[in-house]
Amino acid sequence: MRRRVVITGMGVITPLGHSVGELFASQVEGRTAVGPITHFDARTFPTTFASEVTGFDLAKFIPNAARYANCGVNTHFALAAGRMALAEAGLLHENGDRSRMGVYLGSGEGKEDFEALTSSTAAGTQPGERTTNIRRAVGLLMQRLSGPQEEQQEMFVPSGYLANEFALDGPFASCQTACAASSQAIGEALEMIRTGEADIMLAGGSHSMITPLGISGFNRLTALSQRNDSPQTASRPFDLTRDGFVIGEGAGLMVLEELESAKARGANILAELTGYGSTADAFRMTDPHPEGKGAIRAIADALTDAGLNATDIGYVNAHGTSTQANDAAETKGIKAVFGPHAYKVPVSSSKSMLGHLIAAAGVAELVITVTALRNGVIPPTINLETPDPECDLDYVPKHAREVRFRHALSNSFGFGGQNISLVVSEFKG
Repeated sequence: MRRRVVITGMGVITPLGHSVGELFASQVEGRTAVGPITHFDARTFPTTFASEVTGFDLAKFIPNAARYANCGVNTHFALAAGRMALAEAGLLHENGDRSRMGVYLGSGEGKEDFEALTSSTAAGTQPGERTTNIRRAVGLLMQRLSGPQEEQQEMFVPSGYLANEFALDGPFASCQTACAASSQAIGEALEMIRTGEADIMLAGGSHSMITPLGISGFNRLTALSQRNDSPQTASRPFDLTRDGFVIGEGAGLMVLEELESAKARGANILAELTGYGSTADAFRMTDPHPEGKGAIRAIADALTDAGLNATDIGYVNAHGTSTQANDAAETKGIKAVFGPHAYKVPVSSSKSMLGHLIAAAGVAELVITVTALRNGVIPPTINLETPDPECDLDYVPKHAREVRFRHALSNSFGFGGQNISLVVSEFKG
């Protein structure tokens, strides 16, 4: 029998709060975090707004914060979220052998990486001037990713700092699968525990791309909303008038633990992670398969892995980006797998309020899903005003809903065609 895996701790740093409680309360209230970009002067950009983390101070979370003064926000966010998760799990302080405790982090290019690329590709330009050579910037990035190991390590330092700060001596890994990265990290960490490679894994993601190159790059891809006259209503998943996603930033970490380990410690078990599906669209780098081909298999595989039927799922936390292609493809995917039950199960998008945290999106949404499961309250999809005939499910529009359920599905579909679906379940003995 494969080993069961439970969640014993969670921590987040998001634009809607610096704790799980703050994040979930904001979601239930239907409060948006979207506003004008303050990280740089974006007035000349096609998109001038984002979902930014505000009021964050690493020293409030890490006693020796000065040690990380030269690190980027990806690392800072991850350290704070990791400390919260380990503290809730009762694993913050080093106790004996920690060689069975590891780290798996989904991340991406940090603010410093983008600033370096911008300076090398648009030397002499002023912030806000849209003259960055995107092809050259991407080429430089690929060189770094395929270059010497010490250069690659620069991209993955947040996970290394997590391991060092919290004395996690077990398996150590990172992934960079764009918008699916943190969900993949959680799924792969789940497998490590199931197969006995580790007993405890700190898993999730951290990311910030709110930089001139990040914004201009997504604008060139026509992926971002340009609703500059009304930024708070710009993220509108499944609405007929949606015109792109709203970029955000943040981090989320979960403590995944083998069940018998958690029971032996007397840990408070928040939920059980029961299903994981991972597929590739094999279609295009920036567009999902129009019929939801990869999404269908990821969802179906996650249900099979969990030993559940579609009718067992009581809530779906959708990837729900607010792009035309994603929302339509995800809806098709849910209907293909769920059949008639698709019209009975509530589906909502956390991104309607939170924005898209890119590599940290999946874990933040799984944290919301776990909290919804425990509280019996499903956050809404805000800004859903004009129904799209292609998107005809119950998206919990505008207002939160009290619903008791035992199993939930969380979807993350990333650039490059990476599809991850996770099933989380109420823990029962």
